[in-house]
Amino acid sequence: MKLFKRKSAVPAAAEIVSAQRCKSALPPLPSAVGQAEKELYDRLRFAVPVIDAAIMKIIRLTGGFRVVCSDEDMQETLDNILENIPVGLTGKSIGCFADNFLDSLLTYGSAVGEIVKDTENQRIAGLWLGDVSKVSVSAGSTPFSRCYTVRLPDGALHRIAHPENILYASLIGGHSLLRGLPALSSILLRIYECIGQNYDRAGNVRYAVTYKPQAGSDDMIYSRERAQQIANEWADGMNSARYGQVKDFVAVGDVDIKVIGADNQLFDTNVPVRQLLEQLIAKLSIPPFLLGLNWSSTERMSSQQADILTSELEYYRRLISPVICEIAEACLSSVGSDAGCRIEWDNINLQDETALAEARLKNAQARETELRIEQQLADKS
Repeated sequence: MKLFKRKSAVPAAAEIVSAQRCKSALPPLPSAVGQAEKELYDRLRFAVPVIDAAIMKIIRLTGGFRVVCSDEDMQETLDNILENIPVGLTGKSIGCFADNFLDSLLTYGSAVGEIVKDTENQRIAGLWLGDVSKVSVSAGSTPFSRCYTVRLPDGALHRIAHPENILYASLIGGHSLLRGLPALSSILLRIYECIGQNYDRAGNVRYAVTYKPQAGSDDMIYSRERAQQIANEWADGMNSARYGQVKDFVAVGDVDIKVIGADNQLFDTNVPVRQLLEQLIAKLSIPPFLLGLNWSSTERMSSQQADILTSELEYYRRLISPVICEIAEACLSSVGSDAGCRIEWDNINLQDETALAEARLKNAQARETELRIEQQLADKS
C-alpha cells in the first residue's frame, strides 16, 4: 500500500514507502481538514481572486533560503542534492517543495509530505506532497512521537509503517488561514452577482416602444397589426448596426419610446464591498497596496503595515524551517554523513536591506564619535 496515490512516474528501483494495516490502541485524531472543508477552501480561492492573490504573495514574499551544512566538506554535495531532488511529478528542488508545502499550510491549516527513499540503496528518490484531508495524526508510544493514519480510497484506515519519513506541520490549532472567510466571501460574491444582474437589465440598453391609437379611428381595429409592424421596423433599425448600416425609424401616430430602467439608479456598492475586503485583508495580513487596492494610506501607515507583514512572514518561516532541516539531514544521512543543518533565509525585501544598512551606518558614526571623544579626553589628561 502506498501512502499517497501516485502515477508510475517514480523509477522502479525506488519503492514508495508502504503502509501496513494494524489496530491502534489510541484512536486517531481527526484530520486537520476534512474533504468537504478542503474543497470549500479550494473553491474559495477560485471564486475570490483577492484571496488567491494574497496567499500567492505571502508565499513569494516568504523569500528564498539556503541550507548550510555544519560540515563544510559536505556543503557542495548537499547543495547538489537539494537543487536536483524531484518533487512530485513535475517539480524539482527543495525550494519548489517548500513553496507547495507552505501553500497547503496556509490554505488548509496543515501540510503533509513524504520523503520517498530507494529501498535498494536508501538514497532519497524524491519528495511528495500529500492530501491533508486523508491523513490523521495520533500520539505514538512516547509522549512526543506521532502515528500517522491514512484513509485509502476503499475507506480503510492504515497506519504508516515508517513515520520517520513523514513531514508534517500545522498552524496554531491546525486551523486554515481562510477560516471565517467563507461567510464574508459569500456576501461579497452575492453583491457581485447582483451587480452583474443589474447591468444585464439596465446596463444593456433595452427600449419600450408604446403605440397609442387614437380613439374612434380605424387604427383601433388594427392596433394589433400596427403594433407588430412597429415592432418589426424597430427591431430592423436596431439590428442594422451589426451590418454597418444606419436606419431611421419613422412612425405615424402617437408612438412613445423609452429606455427600460433609465429612471432607476444602480446601488452604490463601494462601501459594502470595501468593508468586506477590509475584513478579508485583515485576516490575511496583507497590506492593501500589495493587492492593487488604491486606498488612502500615509507613508507611516504603509511602513507599519510592512512591519506587520514582516512579522507574519517570520512566523511562517519558523514553521517550515524544521521541515526543510529534516529533509536536508535525511539527504546527508543517505550519503553517510551525520552532519547537522541550519537555514539562512534571505531578507524579505530591499526595504529591509536599506534599513539594516542605515542602522549599520548610524552605529559606525556613533562609534566614531565615541572614539574621538575618548581620544580628546586622553590628550587632555
